[in-house]
Amino acid sequence: MNLELLRTFLEVNRTRHFGEAAEALHLTQAAVSARIKLLESTLGVRLFDRVRRDIRLTPEGNRLVKHANVLLAGWRLVSADVPFTLEETDFY
Repeated sequence: MNLELLRTFLEVNRTRHFGEAAEALHLTQAAVSARIKLLESTLGVRLFDRVRRDIRLTPEGNRLVKHANVLLAGWRLVSADVPFTLEETDFY
């Protein structure tokens, strides 16, 4: 699992806006949309309901929030405990 997909998912959930999430992550809106689509495809579920300008979590997306937070918190603990170079962090 690419942790950047989870970070993007959590940022879209936080902002409820693809454009604002893109700004916060220093990405284009298209990149954020592509990441969410890839995450949804990987998991085989829709994570957000998109109705006009409103973005809401689906039940599956709501369940993913807690797991994504746990995974990213765990990674922060690992990265604080085990020194590594930037190149070594680029994995799935």
